[in-house]
Amino acid sequence: MNLPAWVWVATVAGFALVLAFDFWLVARNPHEPSFRECVSWVLFYVGLAVVFGIGLWVLWGSDHGGEFFAGWITEYSLSVDNLFVFLIIMSRFQVPRQYRQKVLLIGIIIALVMRGGFIAAGAGAISRFDWLFYIFGAFLIYTAWKLIGHEEEEAEFSENIALRTVRRVLPSTDKYQGAAMTARINGRRVVTPMLIVMVAIGTTDLLFALDSIPAIFGLTREPYIVFTANAFALMGLRQLFFLIGGLLDRLVYLSKGLSVVLAFIGVKLIMEALHHDGVSWAPEVPIAVSLGVIIGTLIVTTIASLIKTRMDDRRAAAEPPAPKDDAGEEDRQKADIDS
Repeated sequence: MNLPAWVWVATVAGFALVLAFDFWLVARNPHEPSFRECVSWVLFYVGLAVVFGIGLWVLWGSDHGGEFFAGWITEYSLSVDNLFVFLIIMSRFQVPRQYRQKVLLIGIIIALVMRGGFIAAGAGAISRFDWLFYIFGAFLIYTAWKLIGHEEEEAEFSENIALRTVRRVLPSTDKYQGAAMTARINGRRVVTPMLIVMVAIGTTDLLFALDSIPAIFGLTREPYIVFTANAFALMGLRQLFFLIGGLLDRLVYLSKGLSVVLAFIGVKLIMEALHHDGVSWAPEVPIAVSLGVIIGTLIVTTIASLIKTRMDDRRAAAEPPAPKDDAGEEDRQKADIDS
């Protein structure tokens, strides 16, 4: 895809316009969105992505259109896993519920800008060093193994270097000042926890991009498709946070499904790198196969997760309540009387 500069400028301007309108809506009426509102916004962003993908399909062919859909679905799925950590960050910083939309939106904007730089650097490196695909493939397979091997561990959040730098360099207060990111206290300008948590979400997302960016480069080498797929995935993340917040605990097999997707893309990267290096037995995986594997894995994972949690709920409801320890209760009552 040899795109003129104006296409990039128009695309970035379009994303900026949508995000600015979204920010205006959030800023003018801070609140915790209803279920209906979340569904409407998620459908809006999904619809935008689908229309954009169809446009790519029509203008630049089915291969590029398929690459966008495969990349967008992969990035969106990996972003769902990020919501666990976002929830931990919100709880740790005790963000008031009516301001969580603003925190997520600005954090996502920070993440999108940082990912843009990451994508530009990755595209430049890949164009010069084809052997990077072997490293990306091996890294994705290793990440998939970690997802399976450590799925029982609880998600944790630890302050990264960017967040520690903000805390150390900028004077801050521990008290929220409404939705303001800065405040004047005792004549001194300080940053509030609102800014700190936005930086936490934006920079933490970049750590997740260490596996999601190589994953999408395993599906397409077009920087334009990589960027737009990431942008659409991130833009719909805020409403998805509120929509499926209560559903996250029910997606018990999500990590397994994502590990299968990452492992598949990792193997695909290595096979295609070998194919381009002249290894005859190494196949090129068509984008239609990649798209089918990704969608099929996520559908099976979701259905299996919901079936598992429903069976667990029924089993828990059918179990008789634990018997009371009458003897122990009598001993405690005697002890109370003696004392």
